[in-house]
Amino acid sequence: MKVVHLNTYEGNGGAGRACLRLNDALKAQDVDSSVLVYFQFKESKLTETFSKSPFQKATAVFNILAERYLSKAFSKAVKTPFSLQWFGRSVIKHPKVKEADIIHLHWINHGFLSPKFLAEIDELEKPVVWTFHDSNAFTGGCHVRYSCENYHKECGSCPLLKFSGKDDFSHKTWLRKKKAYSELNCHIVAPSNWMAESVKLSSLLGTRNITVIPNTIETNVFKPYVKSEAKKVLKINPDKFVLMSGFMPSKNDKHKGTSYLIDALNDLAKRPGIIKENIELVIFGNKDNVDMPEFPFKTTFLGTINNDEHLAKCYSAADVFITPSLEDNLPNTVMESLACATPVVAFKTGGIPDMVRHLENGYLAEYESSEDLATGIEWLYHDENAPDIQKEARRTILTQFSEPVIAEKHLLLYQSLINLQPR
Repeated sequence: MKVVHLNTYEGNGGAGRACLRLNDALKAQDVDSSVLVYFQFKESKLTETFSKSPFQKATAVFNILAERYLSKAFSKAVKTPFSLQWFGRSVIKHPKVKEADIIHLHWINHGFLSPKFLAEIDELEKPVVWTFHDSNAFTGGCHVRYSCENYHKECGSCPLLKFSGKDDFSHKTWLRKKKAYSELNCHIVAPSNWMAESVKLSSLLGTRNITVIPNTIETNVFKPYVKSEAKKVLKINPDKFVLMSGFMPSKNDKHKGTSYLIDALNDLAKRPGIIKENIELVIFGNKDNVDMPEFPFKTTFLGTINNDEHLAKCYSAADVFITPSLEDNLPNTVMESLACATPVVAFKTGGIPDMVRHLENGYLAEYESSEDLATGIEWLYHDENAPDIQKEARRTILTQFSEPVIAEKHLLLYQSLINLQPR
């Protein structure tokens, strides 16, 4: 069986990483699996690219930048991504696409596969699988929906656009997608139950076949290390209770819920029985030095970590990983933390409940409640059964999200679709 995965970038963002991890999991099962990306930021042996020649690279850069900046020009000054999808390129003449038994789409925005070129793939008469890493495929342009339900109908009157109305860009994009999808036969993979339910409510794809298959993770890389030793690696006192959080954007960033994290930590610091001097906060990922909020605990910024083995040690050093995200499909950071036997405290939203079991391997706080987020951290701070909770975190990943488990689920789906092809 030959499988080709299509993604805009290599390993850039959660979708890129999920795509590469699935590819590796399939290859470990002796599947002829490969990844084709629209653009490589640097030469790589992990993927092949559609943009090889100087002209192709220049065209890709133009499409990517035009898509991103034009979308921003027509959007309000909010941090919710929106795609117009005016630019794209054909992929059907590439040898690996033509030879594949399965064409597996992933994240295809930023000038890669516009609706027109998506529909073109159907000409190959091959089974097409499409994993939805965010909501864009079934909306008129937004990638994160929050409480908006316009996608239930025909979009339009988009709350993200500067010029919003019944026939705005979101509605026009919806119409282009409707036409393209009428020509494209594909099977949808939703990484979370939340995403699957969202797709079923959409006017564009609600009647399509959907299978829920989570993303996977390298369990031999993201694994537990002795916490006291891991803390020493980060030059943290082994007796400290370590809180960890991921990418720290501006405190005004809505999608990542940074303001709720700040409020939760301030609440936690004031609670009886919480000794501030015994707690240290560790943050990894990009940070804005100019607009960095103040925290009530000693804080260490690790910056961007490009080495997964070191990242696993960072997770292992933490006693709790906190993610205040307000909407997420199946966040890699949650899976990575659990794989390293570190419990997670998060809001009960998106696909997070598919991974975090309340009071078993972490804590699911009520949505947008900073107070309950603080309660989850406090629970782990005082809990005497921490080793059992940590073991359960690791066990969850091994039994439900490991490479062999997820590869097998994809192979069963692929084979079922191949069997349906005319002979």
